[in-house]
Amino acid sequence: MALEFKIVVNDPKAEPHPRGHKVHVKGVDEIPFSKEEEIDQGTRLPVAKANPKLLEALNAEYSIVTVRLLKKEGDEKKKITAHFVVEADENVPENEIWANTEFLSTRFGENEFDGEAFRTKAFQITLKGEQARQFVGKKYKDLVPASVLGIKTLKGKFLEIRGGSDESGFPMRPDIPGPVKKRVLLSGPPGFHPREHGERRRKTVRGNTITEDYVQINTKIVEG
Repeated sequence: MALEFKIVVNDPKAEPHPRGHKVHVKGVDEIPFSKEEEIDQGTRLPVAKANPKLLEALNAEYSIVTVRLLKKEGDEKKKITAHFVVEADENVPENEIWANTEFLSTRFGENEFDGEAFRTKAFQITLKGEQARQFVGKKYKDLVPASVLGIKTLKGKFLEIRGGSDESGFPMRPDIPGPVKKRVLLSGPPGFHPREHGERRRKTVRGNTITEDYVQINTKIVEG
């Protein structure tokens, strides 16, 4: 089986709790879409189109935008979100976002709706094979070219490694050197969250160097 990592990408410049910009989201059949890559495997963010003025209003520096729909299900309201790489297109009305019809129907259950849009704070992409292998041997705070994600707007940027975990959920500890897994006495996170002041526990954690045993790698976008 090919090496595979889930890469969580954080944009430190994005608002942590955005209010959202009201938009009308519309399905367009002509926008490219791959169900296997964008939904089943998550190896690529879906493409959308928006007016350049909307991208400017969202301060979407990397043209990565989150669309959120507040949907009523019975007595409850459910938030459904999706992250898009948005292409600027002056043919799109200023407060609209166009995305592939099949993607919208699959993700949101509707192919046209009123929702909210904002600059994406964090998203996840699955990397496989040689792309994933670029992370093996890297340490906490090491840099990997963001081009590995295949997103053109991140060209020239880097991903700074900020943590990760293996399939058992054992987290990376920046203060433990090497590609190891070991039990250590902890007084705080990552790996242990004390309930009482001064509490310490022996927990299994990963060292600060990525191995093939990792499943998720946490990163943030930096200039390099």
